[in-house]
Amino acid sequence: MVQSTPEPRKERSQEFSGEAREATVPLPAAASGGPVSHAIFRLARLHRMFAGQLLRRIGLHPGQELVMMHLWELGPQRQADLVRLMDSDAATMTRSVRRLEQAGCVCRRPSPTDKRASLIEPTAASHALRREVEQVWSRLEDLVTAGLSAEERETALLTLGRLERNLLRATAEPAGTGADVDTGADAEVDAGADTDDGGPSALPR
Repeated sequence: MVQSTPEPRKERSQEFSGEAREATVPLPAAASGGPVSHAIFRLARLHRMFAGQLLRRIGLHPGQELVMMHLWELGPQRQADLVRLMDSDAATMTRSVRRLEQAGCVCRRPSPTDKRASLIEPTAASHALRREVEQVWSRLEDLVTAGLSAEERETALLTLGRLERNLLRATAEPAGTGADVDTGADAEVDAGADTDDGGPSALPR
């Protein structure tokens, strides 16, 4: 059985306490040269916090839901394949899979094509959790994009995609050579592509 102890549903206004503020962390003078980067830091921090609160209600830690999403969609996977899909590392993935196994969400079986490897697959019990995970992500999306029009949401996705591609290009460049930034010329082409197989948060360490 999947171990899950959801909390009673709260009213929308009481779900998350605290009054709205302009920024959770003020921009220090030393970071004045990187206001966008500091905004991303603040947003990621809050995003992970709210994701963690929502996921704990269904018995998961941040990042575990992403592993389950891939397994539900793709079926049994080697751990090495999950590392690649999640852009994670072996040690972190080992811990995450072990916790999911202990919770009854996944199990292991020998690979029919590689005697040295085992396959990680979602348990039958875990499929009951899928709907709850989908609801968590929908709720998180509502929190993040509250007040935005459909056009503003699309613009946000395009902008975030460009920022991501800039960093991906930077990581691919040899050290010290600099990297070309996204000018937006290919934004429409890439808009429909899956550019991020991450989520509210990184895998728990």
